[in-house]
Amino acid sequence: MDPVKIGLVGYGFGGRYFHAPLIAAAPECEFVGVVTSSTERRALVGAEHPAVGVFDSLEALAAAGAEAVSISTPADTHSGLTDEAIALGLSVVCDKPFSLDPAAARSSVALASARGVTLCPYQNRRWDSDFLTVRARVDDGTLGEVHRFESRFERYAPSNGPGRSGGGTLLDFGAHLVDQALTLLGPVESVHAESRTRDSGLDDDVFVALMHADGAVSHLWGSWSQHAPGPRFRVTGSAATLVVTTADTQEDVLVSGTHPSTDAPWGVEEPSELDRVFAPSGSRPVSLEPGAWDTYYPAFARAVRGEGPPPVAAVDAVATADVLEAARVSIERRTTQRLGAEL
Repeated sequence: MDPVKIGLVGYGFGGRYFHAPLIAAAPECEFVGVVTSSTERRALVGAEHPAVGVFDSLEALAAAGAEAVSISTPADTHSGLTDEAIALGLSVVCDKPFSLDPAAARSSVALASARGVTLCPYQNRRWDSDFLTVRARVDDGTLGEVHRFESRFERYAPSNGPGRSGGGTLLDFGAHLVDQALTLLGPVESVHAESRTRDSGLDDDVFVALMHADGAVSHLWGSWSQHAPGPRFRVTGSAATLVVTTADTQEDVLVSGTHPSTDAPWGVEEPSELDRVFAPSGSRPVSLEPGAWDTYYPAFARAVRGEGPPPVAAVDAVATADVLEAARVSIERRTTQRLGAEL
């Protein structure tokens, strides 16, 4: 197929490392431009992607021939920029959190449907090596019927957490944690959440408990101030428990300057004795599946061309936003919230 001409809005950390290298490495995409007003970031684009244009606005990017755009800007601008791009007839990838509230998420999804463009949340963590390993062991029956899913994004970097425009830890880490739980175990009936308020007034040390419609439970933790992070996953089923301690390193690799178009194998993690399946007969180490962030943009481009489904359905962003809003209300009211109840 003809490559999809795609641009990028924003060239901060996310745009520079999570999007630009993966767009540039995808044969199905033609990286045509970056929208940024920062003189410093314009210079970085010129140095790192010299064939890529730099534009002042989404309108100018569209006029230059872009068919799609990836939005990687502060969270409080996501909905506005998404809707602006859709109105210009552009297909859109929107970074997490997709929106700051469910109403905005629903509005964007409806607008994209009305305009006939592809809208795709950037839930790249579905293709983490650690989560792909969990899905593989669930799918092959190793764990039996899963009844508890424990997942953590915990770091000690208190000065590096999301700022006010990012919505706090619940919307930042929470967007990935909740999306993975919904992907693995399906719809949620009730939500209970807790958090600590930092000096900035933003939340951190977030804990979210989800009761899924099939009776399984998800326990999710997100923190930028945890001195002793727990295992990335502990997943318990009727037959066994999987513990994954090794966290995906695709982010680290991209920040180092390596990208999927190099000759090195992509997404491969070093084996660890700490990644194990525990069963009544004993335990054994497991090898992690290769991470696959490099598959996202090729799949998106095929969806734009009508040659396959999007890598993440737009309605999934609405489901995640509903759970995150219920968690916010649960924290505020110190109650357990039922999905579908008036918040």
